[in-house]
Amino acid sequence: MKAVVLAAGVGSRLRPMTDHLPKCLVPVQGRALLDLWLDSLATAGVDEVLVNLHHLPDLVLEHLGRRVGPPAVVTAYEPRLLGSAGTLRANSDFFAGEDLFLAVNGDNLTDFDPALLADAQRASGGLATLGVFRTPRPEACGIVEARDGLVVGFEEKPAVPRSDLANAGLYAFSPEIVGLVRDDVPQDIGFHLLPQLVGRARVLDIGDAFFLDIGTPEAYAVAEREWGGVGCS
Repeated sequence: MKAVVLAAGVGSRLRPMTDHLPKCLVPVQGRALLDLWLDSLATAGVDEVLVNLHHLPDLVLEHLGRRVGPPAVVTAYEPRLLGSAGTLRANSDFFAGEDLFLAVNGDNLTDFDPALLADAQRASGGLATLGVFRTPRPEACGIVEARDGLVVGFEEKPAVPRSDLANAGLYAFSPEIVGLVRDDVPQDIGFHLLPQLVGRARVLDIGDAFFLDIGTPEAYAVAEREWGGVGCS
């Protein structure tokens, strides 16, 4: 099984820490966030991961060069950010021929088992399965409306949310979804791809799994302190 870790973001909300450190290498309790993701994906049965790069790419390459153990990692440098969906389209050869692939937002911290997402996608046989969770701050998240497990509505950071079911940035996709991504970039999964999957994708609630977007200093402090809590930032 293959996976994509979306890790090219500049991390502007975490400055000044990210002025000299890629966001994916921010340490959480002594370990780089990227390593936490790679370990989790390897345990879930992923044997090859693509990591997209943009901000301070040489530091990420050096870090990966020192890493020992699975999964195998390939990188894709983006001189210009392609957006999360644009990255999938640009690297479609990586997962061509697979029955599914996983994609995860590399700035999220979670102990949710990605294998459960892959299992749900195989069972549905559809275009996509989205990991979701209940949020107390729906206006800050990509909000999913679901009925009997089927996505019936989606809106990114709505002013007037119609649900508290939030996109966790955890995806199992059929490779066919790249056909829905336009070739003009940047293209974003939340803003551009997921609205096209209404009525065609399913959801999997991550339940009580720990989940935290560590994109702000406040959220990062929570992660360092307790590895607990749920929310978007």
